[in-house]
Amino acid sequence: MTELNVAIARHGVVRAPGRLLCVGVGSCVVIVLHDPASGTGALAHVLLPEAPSGAVSAGGHLARYAVTAVPLLVGALRARGAEGPYVAKLAGGATLFPELQPAQGRIGPRNVEAARKALGDAGIAVAAEDTGGRAGRSVVFDVATGKMAVRLAGGETHVL
Repeated sequence: MTELNVAIARHGVVRAPGRLLCVGVGSCVVIVLHDPASGTGALAHVLLPEAPSGAVSAGGHLARYAVTAVPLLVGALRARGAEGPYVAKLAGGATLFPELQPAQGRIGPRNVEAARKALGDAGIAVAAEDTGGRAGRSVVFDVATGKMAVRLAGGETHVL
């Protein structure tokens, strides 16, 4: 079985029976798209809501930003013959140090909102999510079953 650990600002695509993993997700948001019909899944480990002006055209990684990660994942799935409909899941977007950030500047919630908007703009509904709060997470997405296990830093695991 293929297991692909996806680093910050990167993405990965695997077919069943593969798994996509992200360890140490804090304010980042993990966007998962799954095409059950083809048994293909894609995951982006998003760092920021949107790119500063010129960052993407200057060679920035498209998975780094929520607004560019969703079209990247859709394109990667289609390139592998996965035509959808896609099932979307989200995890992450924590506020780890609220005392150091003003409420309007908190990256975690902004990442989640940008991911939801990008998915909505692509016509993809969010089927499940484990977002927000103050704890980091680790994610394991099983492409064969479509289940995403989200383990909080405190040890509790949710299956979406």
